[in-house]
Amino acid sequence: MKIQGNQFLSIERLQDQYLNAAKKQAGTPKTDEPSFRDILNGKTQGIGTESEVRFSKHAANRLLDRNIELTRDQVERLNLGAAKAGAKGINESLVIVDSLAFIVNVPNQTVITAMDQTETDENVFTNIDGAVII
Repeated sequence: MKIQGNQFLSIERLQDQYLNAAKKQAGTPKTDEPSFRDILNGKTQGIGTESEVRFSKHAANRLLDRNIELTRDQVERLNLGAAKAGAKGINESLVIVDSLAFIVNVPNQTVITAMDQTETDENVFTNIDGAVII
């Protein structure tokens, strides 16, 4: 349907102006940013993923409350322990580094809680499905 005169655009012209312009813009990817496909491929191949564990708020508070300071070497060994647990299919792991015990949620790479082994009650750990001693 076309309206006579130039005051109004026809439906076809509106479609060309708005819908086709949107398709053209959507079809041109930005060259300075990685595409979704690149990011997805990198994640599935393990490229660019962060392998360092994070500390939950609870775990960070436990470290502060118990005056536990980690050295860079201990953090690296904690990361190694979490990686070994992940390689074995463990979800909730006890990772022991020196005299420190950490409960790590392996899929999320998050330390749930941290303690000195001398502070654990009877050395009993629950809700874990594996342990790594580094």
